[in-house]
Amino acid sequence: MSYRIGIDVGGTFTDLFLWSGDSDAETFKVLSTPQDPSLGVLAGLRAIAESRGISTAELAAQTSLIVHGTTVTTNAALTRGGARTGLVTTAGVRDALEMRRGIRERQYDNRYTNVVPLVPRRLRLAVPGRLDCTGAEIEPLSLEEVRAAARTFRAEGIDAVAICFMHAYADGRHEQAVAEVLREELPDAWLSISSEVMPTIRFYERVSTTVLNAYIGPVLRDYLASLLSRLSETGFGGILLIMQSNGGVALPEVVRSRPATTLLSGPAAGPRAAAAYAGALDHEDCLLVDMGGTSFDASLVRGGSAALSSDGEIDRLRIALPMLEIATIGAGGGSIGWIDAGGLLRMGPASAGALPGPACYGRGGTLPACTDADLVLGYLDPAAFAGGSLPLDLDKSRAAIAEHVADPLGLSVDEAAAGMYAVINTNMAFGVREVTIKRGLDPREFPMVVAGGAGGLHACAIAAELEIPTLIVPRTASTLCATGMLLSDLQHDFVRSCIGPLASIDPTVLAGMVDSMSGEGARQLTLEGAESIEHHVALDLRYLKQYHEVTVPIDAAAVVSGDLEAVAAAFHAAHDRLYGYDLADAGTGLELINVRVRSVGTTERPRLPRLEHGGPDASAARTGERRAWVPDRSRFESVPVYDGHALLAGGVIAGPALIERTDTTIFVSARYAATVDPLGSIVLQVREGGHA
Repeated sequence: MSYRIGIDVGGTFTDLFLWSGDSDAETFKVLSTPQDPSLGVLAGLRAIAESRGISTAELAAQTSLIVHGTTVTTNAALTRGGARTGLVTTAGVRDALEMRRGIRERQYDNRYTNVVPLVPRRLRLAVPGRLDCTGAEIEPLSLEEVRAAARTFRAEGIDAVAICFMHAYADGRHEQAVAEVLREELPDAWLSISSEVMPTIRFYERVSTTVLNAYIGPVLRDYLASLLSRLSETGFGGILLIMQSNGGVALPEVVRSRPATTLLSGPAAGPRAAAAYAGALDHEDCLLVDMGGTSFDASLVRGGSAALSSDGEIDRLRIALPMLEIATIGAGGGSIGWIDAGGLLRMGPASAGALPGPACYGRGGTLPACTDADLVLGYLDPAAFAGGSLPLDLDKSRAAIAEHVADPLGLSVDEAAAGMYAVINTNMAFGVREVTIKRGLDPREFPMVVAGGAGGLHACAIAAELEIPTLIVPRTASTLCATGMLLSDLQHDFVRSCIGPLASIDPTVLAGMVDSMSGEGARQLTLEGAESIEHHVALDLRYLKQYHEVTVPIDAAAVVSGDLEAVAAAFHAAHDRLYGYDLADAGTGLELINVRVRSVGTTERPRLPRLEHGGPDASAARTGERRAWVPDRSRFESVPVYDGHALLAGGVIAGPALIERTDTTIFVSARYAATVDPLGSIVLQVREGGHA
């Protein structure tokens, strides 16, 4: 027997997806261990081993591949828990990190303050030495000043150093010289070099990304060392791959050198799994919403893959590496309900997490969380939560809601819980609007794939607010990201600046850059065991005198052959699609900014298990009834309950109803009807005469 395991470490639960060949797949959930996430990983492996009747050592020995998504770098950035970091940069520009791009982000908010830089000003040390935009040396580098900077860093106890010089994208020799000195003077310091991390123009984006890469570098390094050590102790000798923010996977040593590529490591695998489940129903495009314990993620999948951006932020910290466009808000099962200064009910973004967790966990939490409201509203069975491994305390939920929400607002506990449910659903609907309406897209045109342990309870309410007629709750909804990790390709992104009018660019230079980056990608993918390799080329282009460029996928053959007319035609078409016009007939010239190559390696993917067909009658799976809140009718009703594991393909359930699985519960509201598809997904459609 050979196993493959996808592992997604979340804020509250660690999710695991086990595949052992053919259609044998199983999901697992264990509580996360925030103090050391690798302990939660081992707990998950023990849970898998117990279910298979073997020891953890036997499981490890029979596991050929583990794909792991981690939130350690995300949490380090969000909580400002990264390494003590210094910056070495060109004299005269050390304040770029604080000045940003000189654009006030909220022009009409007179109380708005800038984000505090990760490196304080006194640790941003400038040294003489300057290159021009072609890489020619204007002023020699002062190695004496570099050594003085190293002495300052040593005295300050610096753990990581970012090195970012003006025009290093054109020639990185000054940065490399600084790195050599720092390795001598500070052998234990973690170094982040901009010409290696992101050799492109736009100094602020480059310095911000390089600093962020340094800030989280030691955190990821230490975590991977701990994880590899613990896996080795279990006897694991297979391949470990780490999920990246671009939706691909890579070896630990690759992401260790560029830790900023893991800032969206956890949710990045979800779109791949969503595309697989939606594709089984002949949907090429879909919306993905993922409600976990601490956060809610929304992303858009088009043509089988999620959109990528090289102009992102994490908690207002700019990062310019390719990453999936995922809107994240603080809304999850652990989101805490509270009353603001104006007497309004709010939900989140603060979360009870795994420890102490919602009040109903009985682990010391006293504040009312979303899960407490779900329990009071009858959506959860106190004895069956997490497969019965974590019994819930209804009395503690009611007490917490009464003290912190109901009594202050003069409501009953049931009314307060219904209010908490409505508020967090509205918050999540706003998150969906971020990736659809704000981009000129109508959410009603996309089926909504629902993921996360708490997603199924709130999906109908979110869809009703957005008027979405079709929802898909996959069989592995609560562990969708872990599932997606085994479905993801090996992937590496490369970028080089090549600035100038497109018409004057030497095609051989352009082809040489593509060939160089493709070669680097092929070498990495070969080491990672890719069975087949593809390279995708894109150019960042703009009309002359424009400020922003458009990333345009280009046929590699057009680049190699020097067919610049085909390149221009692709840009005009992309510009018209995005902005509603192009200047092809006006004769306006084009300017090239960056050349990008994405190298993708494929391996064998799991086949998702299929269900036996049983016809439309689902009554055999009905287990009873439970009093639950029906928001469509603003009242409690006796609602039928079904065993989700007993449902067969083709089964139909009219709402309102509850479908319970060991790892999640799905609430089918009154306006929807549910059908079980061949992969075991619960497909929700607006009932005839209903209003979505």
